[in-house]
Amino acid sequence: MIDTVIFDFDGTLVNTNDVIIEAWQHTYKFYSGNEMPVDHITKCFGEPLLITMAREFPEVAPEESAEVYRLHQREKADELVKLFPGIEDMLKAVKAAGYKVGVVTSRTKESTEFYMEKFGITDYFDSIVSCDDTDKHKPNPEPLLLGLRKLGAEAESTLMVGDSAFDIKCANNAGVKSVLVDWRITGADDKLKDCKVDYMIENPMSLLDVLKEAK
Repeated sequence: MIDTVIFDFDGTLVNTNDVIIEAWQHTYKFYSGNEMPVDHITKCFGEPLLITMAREFPEVAPEESAEVYRLHQREKADELVKLFPGIEDMLKAVKAAGYKVGVVTSRTKESTEFYMEKFGITDYFDSIVSCDDTDKHKPNPEPLLLGLRKLGAEAESTLMVGDSAFDIKCANNAGVKSVLVDWRITGADDKLKDCKVDYMIENPMSLLDVLKEAK
């Protein structure tokens, strides 16, 4: 019986896609003068920022390039970041039904809490696991296993909802059932073919049907 739902954050609950792409293009232009193809950027969605920075800008300290990225993202947040339609209604329904609810994200705790407060969804969550909480990151199962421990939940009674192969593979590795959202922009991600997707949902409220089915 499912009693716990753990969500990815970016691209799953909050539409940060446009601001992430904008911030990456700004960072590429800052260091090289050129932008990169959007599909090159979206393939990195779900990966911890410092790991991507070290690979993309090896000549620069990752924290330095990340700060260029973060400053631009904060400047554009009000303009570009939105909740996906239907997310708040879904969270309200899941919480009202008595499920334990958590977030496991590759975003920092500070920025995750910033956006939660911005959109008024903080109270729907019982715990947050961010990239600050563990040295290992999705698709390694450790962040999700930590999320389970924080919630006092068992793998077999938990759903992980995400938009990327990083999320789904993390769920697979942790022994948690996976839910892939169909509003993702990482739909062409070849890495998904190596993942076991237990459920796919077309819109946020469809998660309630999954929860009924999974009982």
